[in-house]
Amino acid sequence: MTATPNPGRPGAFGPGAFQLVLLRRMADFQPDLAEAARLRLGASHAEQREANRRWQAMVRSPRSRGALARYRSVLGPPESAERRRIGDLECEALLWPVPLWPELRFEVLAAPDGAVWNEWLVRAPGARGPVLETDADLRPWSATVDEVARAFAPARPMEGTAPTRWRLAFTASGRPLVAEFTYGLLQRVQPAEEAGVPGAGVPGA
Repeated sequence: MTATPNPGRPGAFGPGAFQLVLLRRMADFQPDLAEAARLRLGASHAEQREANRRWQAMVRSPRSRGALARYRSVLGPPESAERRRIGDLECEALLWPVPLWPELRFEVLAAPDGAVWNEWLVRAPGARGPVLETDADLRPWSATVDEVARAFAPARPMEGTAPTRWRLAFTASGRPLVAEFTYGLLQRVQPAEEAGVPGAGVPGA
C-alpha cells in the first residue's frame, strides 16, 4: 500500500487524507485498530490531525458547494453510480473504493437535487460478507450496518451518539445487544443494559 500524501500540502487532500479522517472517528472506539491502520497508510499523527482539520474546514465552509461535490472533489470520479429507489423516493448511489478496506466501498446516497441523504461504508458489489450467526461473530470492523441488521433481524435502528455514528438494537445468542457503528462499520457490541437500552425495548428480547 502506498503512503498517503502529506495532507498539509496545498491541494494534497485526497483519498489518503480522507481515510485518515475515517480513522480519526473510529479511534474513539478502536484506538489500536485505528493506529495500526494509520501506520499502514504511512501517515504521522500530525498529518492525521491536519487532515481532520482540513476536512472539518471544508464541511463548515460557507462557500462549500455541498456534500456530494465535496466527495467528488476529494475522492475523484466514483467507481460506479446507479439509480436506486428507496420506498417512494429515487436517489443516486455512488461508490468509491477505500484501499484500507479493499472489500468495502464508501457509498453516498444523493437526492436528484444533489443533497446527500446518507454516507457510509458498505460491502463492495460481489464481495463475500462475513458469516454472522452468533454474537461471537461480531468482531470490530468485520461487518456493516446492513449486514448486522440482516443477520439478526428484526433489528431496531437507533440514533447514534454523534454524527457519523449509527446504532442497532437486536437479540443474538439469546441476549439483547446494541451494536455501534462509525461510518457504517461495526465498532463494538454491548449488552443492551450497558448501552443504556432496556432489554424489553430490543426486538426479539
